[in-house]
Amino acid sequence: MIGIVNYGAGNIFSLTAALKRLGLKYGMVNSESDFDLYERIIIPGVGHAGAAMKKLIDTGLVPKIKSLTKPVLGICVGMQLITDFSEEGNSEMLGIIPIKTLKFKEEISKKVPHMGWNKIFLEKENPLFKDIDNGTYFYFVHSYYIEFNSKFTISYCNYGTKFAASIQKNNFYGVQFHPEKSGEAGEKLLQNFAQ
Repeated sequence: MIGIVNYGAGNIFSLTAALKRLGLKYGMVNSESDFDLYERIIIPGVGHAGAAMKKLIDTGLVPKIKSLTKPVLGICVGMQLITDFSEEGNSEMLGIIPIKTLKFKEEISKKVPHMGWNKIFLEKENPLFKDIDNGTYFYFVHSYYIEFNSKFTISYCNYGTKFAASIQKNNFYGVQFHPEKSGEAGEKLLQNFAQ
């Protein structure tokens, strides 16, 4: 069963709708003890990374999240939260993966935010992308990106600059795109995470 960290900055509705469609059981994580009820954890997130981090701190769940050994998936801003630092609000993040979240520069990238379908390319094999083809399109909405680092990047995307579309360190995974809005490929990724 999947636990969704409910801290007031996540796009819970579209995520839960996707999990329901897939027949994946889930519940909400509102307190430290709730983490024990689930085998896997999702940290969703939309909006401002600095504001989302403050909301997460206010829940008191940060020490528990950092100590988790079960699989954790951060989606969009949820992925940015597991990095060291975000230029959005010049905020310290959870510091789980030692990379930074940076702002797209309009003169290099096309339009900001990066919004819509874009291809991702696999940097390395990973169970999260089992049976998902290299060059598959996923749906993105973001103005900040996570720097490419071959040690932690599972897949990357190009939008004026090459950035990490998904990352991993130990049991922590992150995806910058929205799997819940990415059709069959996104549903496959959520199933892979659930398994």
